Parts: sequence; C-alpha cells; structure tokens
Amino acid sequence: MLAPHLAGGMVVTLDGDLGAGKTTLVRGLLRARGVQGPIKSPTFDLVEHYPLSSIYFYHIDLYRFTNADEWEQSGLSECFRADSVCLVEWPSRAAGLLPDPDLALVLAWPEHGEGRTLAPRAFSAAGERCRDALSAALAHA
Repeated sequence: MLAPHLAGGMVVTLDGDLGAGKTTLVRGLLRARGVQGPIKSPTFDLVEHYPLSSIYFYHIDLYRFTNADEWEQSGLSECFRADSVCLVEWPSRAAGLLPDPDLALVLAWPEHGEGRTLAPRAFSAAGERCRDALSAALAHA
C-alpha cells in the first residue's frame, strides 16, 4: 500500500503518543520493502539504517531529544539525501530543524472504539501519491 511509493529523497514524519504504533508502522513498511531480520526501535540509538538496493532507509527516533541543540550535534542531517528515505518519529523534538516532510502521519487512539486512527497529510507530489495509495488501501480494508 504505502511502501512501494516511498522513493529516494522522501521524508516521512510520524507523530503520536507513546504506544500509538509509530515503530510498528515503520516495521511494516520496511518488511514490505524486503528487510529481513530484526527491525528494532531506534529510541536509544537515535537511528537505524537499512540499505535496500539503491535506496537507504533511515528510521530516526527523536523521542530522547530535549532541545534543538541536540539535532545540530547529532549529525542526523546527513541522513537526508536524494538516495534515502527518512522515517522520523517525534519530529517536533527537532524544533523545526528537519527538512520539510513529504508525508506526515499522525497515529492516535480513538476516544471510543478499538484500534488506532491514522491521519496522513501530504506536502509534496510524492507525498500526495503516498497519501492517495494509503487512503485507497484503508478504504478497502
């Protein structure tokens, strides 16, 4: 649904409370792109790297950041390249220093009912393609 539409140079942000499913969603995307073996949360390492063919996937988790200076010192800006897809959890912790996202995903627990909600917002043509593919897949689920 979404994974085949991710292309080099894209930035996808993931927002939501702890336990909302951000890392689980990233695991699903990486599995759909062919990653085998463990896919762990980068909460303590900040970034996990998955080279696939000619595209690098970076799963970045900024949860532990306490101020914008940490972004500047982390060196993570080097991950944002034309040959990479950056999947960024807790983007607000970088205080607006991240590149603009192509797609922003917000996961939440609904007030009533089961499961989670997923609200995609697109900010580029590539993000629109991803949003539309995701919306179509969710409509058929």
